Amino acid sequence: MAEFVMPSLGADMEAGTLVEWRKHPGDRVSRGDIIAEVETEKGIIEVEVFTSGVVQKLLVEPGTKVPVGTPLALLDDGTATPAPKPAAEPPRARGVEAGAGPAPKPAAEPPRARVRVSPAARRRAEQLGVDLASVSGTGPDSAVTLEDVERTAAGAAAPPPPRAEATPARAPATDEAKARMRQAIAAAMTRSKREIPHYYVSDTVDIAPALAWLERHNAAAAVPDRLIPAVLFIKAVALALRDFPPFNGFFTDGRFVPGSGIHIGAAIALRGGGLVAPALRDTDQASLPELMARFRDLVARARAGSLRSSEMSDATITTTSLGDRGTEAVLGVIYPPQVALVGFGRIVERPWVVGGAVVPRSVVHLSLAADHRATDGHAGALFIAAVGERLAKPESL
Repeated sequence: MAEFVMPSLGADMEAGTLVEWRKHPGDRVSRGDIIAEVETEKGIIEVEVFTSGVVQKLLVEPGTKVPVGTPLALLDDGTATPAPKPAAEPPRARGVEAGAGPAPKPAAEPPRARVRVSPAARRRAEQLGVDLASVSGTGPDSAVTLEDVERTAAGAAAPPPPRAEATPARAPATDEAKARMRQAIAAAMTRSKREIPHYYVSDTVDIAPALAWLERHNAAAAVPDRLIPAVLFIKAVALALRDFPPFNGFFTDGRFVPGSGIHIGAAIALRGGGLVAPALRDTDQASLPELMARFRDLVARARAGSLRSSEMSDATITTTSLGDRGTEAVLGVIYPPQVALVGFGRIVERPWVVGGAVVPRSVVHLSLAADHRATDGHAGALFIAAVGERLAKPESL
């Protein structure tokens, strides 16, 4: 038997609200199937299941808000161990007095209560040396939250637990949703600046060859197959990461953990405010037309509020481009636990030296924000140069 739990859909997520079950008891599910919809500060996310089996029981009603890590359903994945058959009663020994009853069985030891703890609270407890068994949880179903751990460490008494009430499964008011998203973004960025020793390197890159190639490609392509510069930027970063893997992964438990693939998170501005950075999986392996189609689909679904859980949690690095907003440069903040973010500014025309002559040239400002615990400025400068070299040879993208 396997548990399907409330997933973590970002470093800033503490809890989520179950909006709707897509599968029900008796339904068979395979890895990657959508099993539920969950509402977070970033919107409603379609949650995938990562265990194949049969849904046995739903543990949480739609409309309920629960912490990350809370079991939501039980799945029969074929690993359940059958109960052992009771041993046959031994033959009665001769000489036992008639009427003597069987020896009483020893009382079974009561099962130990399971403590529900959010991932952020567990990490904070380890940092502060707090025994989770001594913490009184105030979250749903007495789950231990980050505030509970910090309160215990400070020696303060826990407040009385709130009355358990299901949250209505409907979208919050627009202003409220915006405020919640801004709070979530602020929490993640505050953590990033507090915990990650950022360093920055940047360069101005001549992309006239890339734009010329792009113009020729689009002139011969149908309208739906035409490319935009942002896709070239993303693909150039993905290919450069093959030679610079220390920028592709996560810093967790005091060490760098490489990503399982090159899954670039593309920062997408949402209509009405807010930001998400869902992942384009295996970006380095996709052709430019395929990447363009996937990027267009990702933007549309992000703004419609129909992203999938893997897209929200799989990104191994983030790219952001503010060129369409008119800015020439962007110095980003790393999204934890990632270790790098690449930024692109607006494409501008500048005087440039080509073959000893000063000519007008299309250039773009390229920046890197990186985690000094995983890499240093020397490696960062080489990585940025590698991105520029790939943009100078667009036919190889």
